[in-house]
Amino acid sequence: MKIIEKIGPALADDDAPVIFSFEYCTPKPSHAGPEAVLDTIARMAAYGPAFSDVTWRPQPPYPENTLFLAGRMQSLPGVETNLHLTSLSMPLASIDHALATARAAGIRNILALRGDPIEPPIAEDAFTSAIDLVRYIRANHGDYFGISVAGYPEAHPSKIPEGSDRATKEGYESDLAYLKEKVEAGADLVITQLFFDASIFLKFLDDCRRIGIKCPIVPGIMPITTYRNFKFMTETCKTRVPAEVRERVEALKGDNEALGAYGVELATAICKELVENGVRMLHFYTMNKEGPAVKVLRNLGVIAGEDVWKVTIPRQLKVHEPLENGVVVAS
Repeated sequence: MKIIEKIGPALADDDAPVIFSFEYCTPKPSHAGPEAVLDTIARMAAYGPAFSDVTWRPQPPYPENTLFLAGRMQSLPGVETNLHLTSLSMPLASIDHALATARAAGIRNILALRGDPIEPPIAEDAFTSAIDLVRYIRANHGDYFGISVAGYPEAHPSKIPEGSDRATKEGYESDLAYLKEKVEAGADLVITQLFFDASIFLKFLDDCRRIGIKCPIVPGIMPITTYRNFKFMTETCKTRVPAEVRERVEALKGDNEALGAYGVELATAICKELVENGVRMLHFYTMNKEGPAVKVLRNLGVIAGEDVWKVTIPRQLKVHEPLENGVVVAS
């Protein structure tokens, strides 16, 4: 089922419960294998997310690993998979293969991204922007896929000058205009980059509506779990960090348990402010961890009941080899 068809009625009803979704990362070969991530996804599916994302990296062996993981995700009870797909550095044949594989596995949703450049480049015929990928999917697959795109409440990092913590007004407005182009090209959902101040998202939402972006816009929430991950994500995304947040993180950086508890506290406060201002859906960057997002949702009263760790979920997690021509079909 396409995400927009699933969440549309709920978001149109101001009295409907808050809905949510989870994002997972394709594991590195040196880390836990896909079975461990699938086990996490299956357990968290018991809470009823609207959909679950899986991230994409263009370098081998990640594409095939991601396609395998996405296909198995789609076969799990209660999981509607949203497959990330990047356009930069991806040969057109690889994009076609990924889309065909997704269709074979019953996946109806794609998050179309530009992606980061890699060295050395692996494709001369790669698209250079997310909008090219959106147009290509629509031109070649019609209305089969629901397409989501990324939104940047503080503008895309490329719009933020070096040494500054924010985009210029011109840079911010041009990024908004580009987002509108992506939506008009065929995207029906926007999922945002992380932020640590609810007012930043609320302003972004108002600005999107001001310029005529009418589709659902879902805030991306990342509970802080480790200092290393916090530094990497905020520096990569050029995320503005309020002074009081930075001070608390720096004070707690030697104690992962205390830092994780603060991360849940902060994410809860951000989500509470969003919900109080009419936001009806939350998207959580889980970093493949079960606890933080679940604790935030419990703090908000969105989910309740028995811990998911005690629930038995029927599922098959056996790894299957790709079929001929690399297509993985969920069993």
